[in-house]
Amino acid sequence: MKHKIIIAGLLIAGFFSSCEKDFLEAPAQSTVEEETLFSNAGLAKGAVDGIKIPFGDTNGHRGRFIPYYGFNTDVEWFNASESTSDDKADLSIYDTKSINSQMDVEVTLTGGGNPWTSMYSGIERANVCIKGLRQYGNPTPGSELGYLLGEALTLRAVYYADLLKAHGDIPARFEPVSSATIYIPKSSRDVIYKQLIADLGEAATLVPWPNETAATNSVERVNKAFVKGLRARLALVASGFQQYPDGVRRSKDPDLSVAAMYKLALDESRSVIESGRAHLETTFEGFWKKYNQENTTAGGESLWEIPFADGRGRVLFSFAVRHTDNDQFHSNGLNRGGTAGPLPFIFYDYDQADTRRDVTCVPYIYGKPTDGIAKQELGALNKWCFGKYRYEWMTRHVTSTNDDGVNKIYMRYAEVLLIAAEAANELEGPGAAAPYLKEIRRRAFAAVDQADKVDVYVDALSSKEAMFTAIVDENKFEFTGEMERKQALIRWNLLKVKLDEAKQKMFDLQKRTGDYAAVPTTLYFKYKEDKVTLDIYGLNRGESVNPGPTYTSFEWNTLTDSKINSIYKLGVDPNTRQFWPIWQKLINGSNGQLVNDYGY
Repeated sequence: MKHKIIIAGLLIAGFFSSCEKDFLEAPAQSTVEEETLFSNAGLAKGAVDGIKIPFGDTNGHRGRFIPYYGFNTDVEWFNASESTSDDKADLSIYDTKSINSQMDVEVTLTGGGNPWTSMYSGIERANVCIKGLRQYGNPTPGSELGYLLGEALTLRAVYYADLLKAHGDIPARFEPVSSATIYIPKSSRDVIYKQLIADLGEAATLVPWPNETAATNSVERVNKAFVKGLRARLALVASGFQQYPDGVRRSKDPDLSVAAMYKLALDESRSVIESGRAHLETTFEGFWKKYNQENTTAGGESLWEIPFADGRGRVLFSFAVRHTDNDQFHSNGLNRGGTAGPLPFIFYDYDQADTRRDVTCVPYIYGKPTDGIAKQELGALNKWCFGKYRYEWMTRHVTSTNDDGVNKIYMRYAEVLLIAAEAANELEGPGAAAPYLKEIRRRAFAAVDQADKVDVYVDALSSKEAMFTAIVDENKFEFTGEMERKQALIRWNLLKVKLDEAKQKMFDLQKRTGDYAAVPTTLYFKYKEDKVTLDIYGLNRGESVNPGPTYTSFEWNTLTDSKINSIYKLGVDPNTRQFWPIWQKLINGSNGQLVNDYGY
């Protein structure tokens, strides 16, 4: 049963409402005294649960950050990115303006103004809880109040991590707001990353492993495997390349050196791996079916998920295989899913035997239903769907017309393995990285293919450079559609390199030259016995002979120059637009403290 993000009790809700309205000026006016609230485990749990509420804000993670952050990359794009007058597209093509209509909206009391204000609302709730638990709760390891402090520290780190990857340098707020700190300037992200890494180190001493306690038997609450995994991720990001006001570079802070941060990432990822408290699911498809079925039991592959109530959240709403209308699988409204998808060549970059391919890349949509029943219909070469998100795999029939209620996976065990591989390769060489890469690939290929596709392939990666290239590729094959690629490309200093490579691949596919010379220009389809599911011939290289009169032909060649070039705006260097700007209304209301860098 999914956990619902609600504050436990009207008293606690009143406490937060009062605090946020009055900017927490001392003494705070609240319906519950802080000492009572944070010394009582039951009341304190309600307050910490309240930290999660901004994830569901109308214009926060729910409706703006999850649907729009992470595009475009060398594997994923917004499917309408060629639109020339669409502010949604501008968020993806590295041409975002500070007055973007999707983001630059007034702050509201019920939904946040945009992801920035929503996430700072979550940070403020976390700051109140952290201060109160430290002051009144005696939060020791093994105690319930100790767990709550660890959870609050981790949730604050999540908000900050998402703000940092979206905006670069941002204000650092690690204490509740007072009248003296309402307006503050941006801080160096290096300072914030160091604080988050320290916070997560403390949280790891307070939070149990998955299923070690009742609190950690669901992926909707944080556990030690997630805390350590997130700490490892942030260590790699903090030491990686990124755009600073003076250019794209690594941090100059010695505390965030590659040597220090990769050692931390390796230690933390190995700690998770060696704990045996998380694992890959047996099959790739099985994992994604489990996710869509909303199985939130901890101890498997999903480490932590942003939890949404049934009538909140827009993951499938945005990214599922597209459904034209309400049908036998959902009642979520018209044209749900399909707002983004894999680049058209990704399907062909997978090894044909890789079981991740057909799960990740879907060439069809569900058409207009007849008597409530919709059939699969072939889409277009330039508009694939992500197959990891499917209404048809759900066990619950979604009835909300605005939201689907499916959680957002924030981190899974596969990433921990690839972090370990990358860090081990950097510090110890390819031999140390090989076991982690093999574990990922072993799940991706059938047993009959593993000797060649796993052992021979990985064992041939004898240099650090070859192993790194393979790890970059494996991240692509494993995580397409999860919107983690953009930040990874940035920290590897590969953003423009890979975007330009993707453009060239699309032009090669368009012309059927180079690696895509054998890709058919015509598909053939018929329906299986259920009269809903397509039987498709012609997707694989070399399948160019008409399979017979029972099949119908379909042109598979819709890929225009304008669509290809929309991966980023012509004339723009993506390396000078790695971040979104700060929204103009925030700047206008900052009393002169906030400014945009990077030429915005």
